[in-house]
Amino acid sequence: MASISRLSNPNPTYSSTSFKPKSVQLKCLIDFNCKTTFDHRVSSSRLSISTKPASSFSLLCSQFDGNGGQIKKTVLHDLYEKEGQSPWYDNLCRPVTDLLPLIANGVRGVTSNPAIFQKAISTSNAYNEQFRELVQAGKDIESAYWELVVKDIQDACKLFEAIYDQTDGGDGYVSVEVSPRLADDTVGTVEAAKWLHKLVDRRNVYIKIPATAECIPSIKEVISCGISVNVTLIFSLARYEAVIDAYLDGLEASGLSDLSKVTSVASFFVSRVDTLVDKMLEKIGTPEALDLRGKAANAQAALAYQLYQKKFSGPRWEALVKKGAKKQRLLWASTSVKNPAYSDTLYVAPLIGPDTVRNAVSTMPDQALQAFIDHGTVLRTIDSNVSESEGIYSALEKLGIDWGYVGSQLELEGVDSFKKSFDSLLDSLQEKANSLKLVSL
Repeated sequence: MASISRLSNPNPTYSSTSFKPKSVQLKCLIDFNCKTTFDHRVSSSRLSISTKPASSFSLLCSQFDGNGGQIKKTVLHDLYEKEGQSPWYDNLCRPVTDLLPLIANGVRGVTSNPAIFQKAISTSNAYNEQFRELVQAGKDIESAYWELVVKDIQDACKLFEAIYDQTDGGDGYVSVEVSPRLADDTVGTVEAAKWLHKLVDRRNVYIKIPATAECIPSIKEVISCGISVNVTLIFSLARYEAVIDAYLDGLEASGLSDLSKVTSVASFFVSRVDTLVDKMLEKIGTPEALDLRGKAANAQAALAYQLYQKKFSGPRWEALVKKGAKKQRLLWASTSVKNPAYSDTLYVAPLIGPDTVRNAVSTMPDQALQAFIDHGTVLRTIDSNVSESEGIYSALEKLGIDWGYVGSQLELEGVDSFKKSFDSLLDSLQEKANSLKLVSL
């Protein structure tokens, strides 16, 4: 255990390890000077990006693809190729072709949630034509919402299909969440997951299910049906272990002779932990407490990685591997920095960690993605100092930080936030329908 006087913000120097994933045959040339918004023009095999000017940066190196075409690599490519960590993008809106420059720059998957769709649909006119057609066809507001969402998910799945095929289902996924209104409904969540999976009907879709106590049995049941799942809203080590067990239980209960097509990721939320714990530390107010601000989230994440390594080894796991089972990858969610006093890559750079295959994913919203492209460093960090992470975790407990409370409170806030976004979006769609004089609920 590290003594409290030795604890510091994670910023050490690490040694990298080699990793050789399958090659990616990109056929495009990328140039941009931007840290935020992407626009694109596609012509033949060349992709050029026109962006609003901001601080400039250059991509790291150029290579040639298998057909002799020049490509340029970013730090996101290095993240995957050198350390086996897959960068996913935490955003989705129309036109989904806006994802093309991101894919070319190394993004390997996309996640969505009710808050993302609430912003996309409420602030854009890109959905108006389809929405009008749906309501005129007699769809109620919630049914129309799901049709809008499913189209985006299907279109995004198409864009990532090549990555899915190149990695034999290791990457290239697009995630869509069941209704947040079902977070405390075990049976309802199972039925919604089956319905949504059938409606999207794409090989590379993940159905997102929250890691609430009520939905842990749902995860097992959905996995046992052969449906791939992104388990979201994980805020504690105890709940993460329950999620892993639900995945293993589901694989064992499936009865499938080939488990290779049933995959999962466990979305472990990071920055929100510091947001809550920092407030608790400031209330304590001692120098020791104040010195631990900004350290809780990454310490817990590092211990989650240790739990991952432990659970996906041993006789039980090896028996499943013989049937083709793949590890439930650990996905770092909520990686944007909430406190401006912290480094803008605080929840990305210290959480890089591979194994023999791609096993860690980091979903990044715009802020975190562009910060890491601009000045991120690709080095293995997640298990470089486990004893320090254990020391931080223990020191916080000694100060009175209840990790069980932290996990439960953040889960409540997360579910409530998604419910509010979902309800707000349905209200916005109703207003839009009324303004078009189409229909009412």
